Amino acid sequence: MYKLFFRLVFKRMDPEQAHYAAFRWIRLAARVPVLRTFVAAALAPRFKELRTEALGLRMHGPFGLAAGFDKNAIAIDGMAMLGFDHIEIGTVTGEPQPGNPKKRLFRLVADRALINRMGFNNEGSAAVAARLAARNPVFRTTVGVNIGKTKVVPEAEAAADYVKSTEALAGHADYLVVNVSSPNTPGLRNLQATESLRPLLTAVREAADRTVTTRRVPLLVKIAPDLADEDVDAVADLAVELGLDGIIATNTTIAREALGLKSAPGLVGETGGLSGAPLKERSLEVLSRLYARVGDRITLVGVGGVENAEDAWQRILAGATLVQGYSAFIYEGPFYARAIHKGLAARLATSPYATLAEAVGAETRKKAAL
Repeated sequence: MYKLFFRLVFKRMDPEQAHYAAFRWIRLAARVPVLRTFVAAALAPRFKELRTEALGLRMHGPFGLAAGFDKNAIAIDGMAMLGFDHIEIGTVTGEPQPGNPKKRLFRLVADRALINRMGFNNEGSAAVAARLAARNPVFRTTVGVNIGKTKVVPEAEAAADYVKSTEALAGHADYLVVNVSSPNTPGLRNLQATESLRPLLTAVREAADRTVTTRRVPLLVKIAPDLADEDVDAVADLAVELGLDGIIATNTTIAREALGLKSAPGLVGETGGLSGAPLKERSLEVLSRLYARVGDRITLVGVGGVENAEDAWQRILAGATLVQGYSAFIYEGPFYARAIHKGLAARLATSPYATLAEAVGAETRKKAAL
C-alpha cells in the first residue's frame, strides 16, 4: 500500500515538501493516544533477543534513525512509535541557519537513493536545547544529538562553534555526535584531518564533561565514505587515543563514478551528498576496516545503504553494534523498522551466535584469521 501511495502521491511532490508532509502526519499520530498505541503495537514490536547495550545505554534493539530526518527534535516520539530503537536528531549547529537555497533534495528512484545539499538547515542549538528540555516523552527511546559547524563560522573558529552546541545540548543527549563529514558545508570535511580533528574532539569532550557532571555523555564522530583507507585508519587510531566512545560510518558520498547509477544524468549530476543503496558497498568496507583496526575498544555504528534486514545483519557481522537507516525509509515506508527487526531476529535464530553481541564483528574477525 505504501509503495502504491509513494508512486501516486509522494513521487509527484517536491521531495522536501513530501518530507514535511510525512513529518506532520507522524507528529499528529504520535499526539493521539489511541492512535499512537495502535501504531506502535503494529510497527514497533519488541524482540527480547535483539536487546542491545551500547555506549553504556540499554536499547530495545540495534536499529535507529540516522541524523538528518528530524533536524530540530520535533518528532522523537513519532519516530519511536514507528519502531526505531534510537533516534539521532540534527545536525544542529551553534547558530540557527536556513541551509542552502532550494531546490536542495532530489530522489534518484531508479537507484533507491537521494541527493541532498540541505546545508544543515536547523533552528540552532539554543532552540533545539529548549525543545528537548521541555519534552515530555511518551516512549522510552535513546536520543542522540548530532552537531555540526555553522556555515558562516570560519574553519579556524570551528571548535568554539561546536563547543557552543555542546554546552547547550550535551545535557539533553543520551549520546553526542561530532559531524565533520557532510559535504554541504564548505570546509567541513577538512576537519576530518587528524591535526584538525584532535583539538576539536578534545574541546568537545572537555565541554561535555564540564557541562554535564552527573554522568559521562558518550561522544562519537561521524566520518565520510570518501576518506582514503589510510585516513580511515588515522581516524580510528585517534578515536582510540582520545578515548572516544564510537565512530559512525558513514555519511553521504560525493562520488558518482563507478556506482552504476541508473537515474537520469541531470539528477545524478546534482551537487550534494548521495545516500541510499549505491553507498552500501563502500560504507560496509569502511565499517569493516574500522573494526579490524579498533576491535571492541569502541562502539561502531553502521549506516549507509541499509535497506533491509540482510543489510543490517551484514553491518553487525562486519563490526557494528548499532545500525542506522534513513534513505530507505523514504522508499520502504512505515514498516521499514519493523521488517528489519523481524528479519534480524530470524537471522539471529538461525545463526551460530547466541546473542547479537556475539555476532558483532564475527565476519571481520573470520577474514582476519584466514
